[in-house]
Amino acid sequence: MVFAVPFSLHNLFLGLTSAASTYIVIRFFYNLFLSPLSTIPGPWYAAVSDLWLNFNVVRLRQCRTVQELFEMYGPVVRVGPNKIVFRDISTMRSIYCVHKFDKGSYYKCLCTNNNDHAMTTLDHAHHLTRRRGYAPHYTPANVAKFQPEMHESMCEVLSVLDNIAGKASTECLALFRHLMVDVMVSSSYGYRLGAVTKWAMDVEDPLSTAINDFPKRGTFRSIIPSWAWKLVCRFPNARWKQMCDSDKIMAQFVSSRVYEMRAQMNAGKISESEKIPMLQRLLQYRYSSEEPMPDHDIISECMGHLIAGSDTSSISLSFLFWELSRRPEILKKLQAELDEAMPDPRTIPDISVLQELPYLNAFIKEGLRVYSAVPGLLERVVPNSTTKSGDQDEIFDLMGYALPPGTIVSTQAWSVQRDSTIFPSPDTFLPERWLECSQAELVTMNQHMMPFGTGTRVCGGKTLAQVMLRITTAAVVRNFNIAAPVETNERSMEIKDSFVIFPASMECKLIFLPRN
Repeated sequence: MVFAVPFSLHNLFLGLTSAASTYIVIRFFYNLFLSPLSTIPGPWYAAVSDLWLNFNVVRLRQCRTVQELFEMYGPVVRVGPNKIVFRDISTMRSIYCVHKFDKGSYYKCLCTNNNDHAMTTLDHAHHLTRRRGYAPHYTPANVAKFQPEMHESMCEVLSVLDNIAGKASTECLALFRHLMVDVMVSSSYGYRLGAVTKWAMDVEDPLSTAINDFPKRGTFRSIIPSWAWKLVCRFPNARWKQMCDSDKIMAQFVSSRVYEMRAQMNAGKISESEKIPMLQRLLQYRYSSEEPMPDHDIISECMGHLIAGSDTSSISLSFLFWELSRRPEILKKLQAELDEAMPDPRTIPDISVLQELPYLNAFIKEGLRVYSAVPGLLERVVPNSTTKSGDQDEIFDLMGYALPPGTIVSTQAWSVQRDSTIFPSPDTFLPERWLECSQAELVTMNQHMMPFGTGTRVCGGKTLAQVMLRITTAAVVRNFNIAAPVETNERSMEIKDSFVIFPASMECKLIFLPRN
């Protein structure tokens, strides 16, 4: 006797499909109407899924999209089932400075050498332990000690521009990235790399290329599951594989510097000096009296600084010089101020002199406002906490909205620094706004500036970055006039964002003409 199978594979498939559909509908309904975040304004399609926000990440316009939501819905917006973005200074202080919320898991896509560094360490306590190791390196007094190395690299750039002047345009993103790689390597390792010289000779520097590739790699990793990332990295394309391997390329370079310096220290070949490279500090740093900082932490930390210090500053410099190419009135004001401060155009003044030049500093500050290299969402997580009675989870209040533990909250420099109530005509590049304002207005504008982040997790290398922005701007503007070729225009220089910003054309070609 043959019995019929009561439950066929077809019925099983239909059952699973029905169950999945039911779960999706219930989940969508909950996110829209029952979630504690359902009263927060925002588009309905953002509330039901993260796909919409990820789509804008892939489109390289997350910052602009969030800004449009602020203009549409007000200073607090729901951008995902569990994500809230705000534009409010008092809330910003509360989250980043007072409560010091831990970072969100997004930052893990920026890990280096499969390990954390200060930027990707999520909790505040462990970040503080890491920060103590390198913080002395970035004090203003210590950064000033490395000015000879900075000036030497800058003079190499001036020589490169002299050789190119009048013959061809210069790709600024690449040139200034190689400049910053030289500066970071010399101050971090006491090592002469010669990246600018290699670039001038049309010789690829693998380290500079890897640093440029790493943010793109991080963006893909943030939206692709780990199992899929391993498959994607196997695509048979040499350039794609080079980008996927950017982490390994940097790790090999840094590892070599670590082992070389440790060998020199053990052999007593490093003499005592007031000018101590960052790597030497980390090799001597101890998490506790019995626990030295391990090599894998030192390597990943150094890699994080290389990326953050090189790519971001080169981006900001490129956009600053693009602005000068189309704003001759600003260029002339800068040149008039620098002609007096730099009688010899090839002798770069001490940073203490440059810091006292009003128009130069207003120009730099306006550049950081409009062209913050990292203007995107700084995600933090509402923590689990209890009331004084110890009974229940405490609900965090954000601008009148109750947010349960686990909610991801963030703000972005792009929007805070484009608040039209604080910065009239916010999209206009106007250095004069920093000079033609009252003291009270200046204080308020400074409170709305966060180009290096904000709170206790502010960029550790911001002092070095600001010094190099001043040195590079002063040296180039004192010696050259700047113009843009036909291919460099509003369309090619449209800002795209992928954690860092960059021009739509992925390049910034400018013409540098020697001044009479």
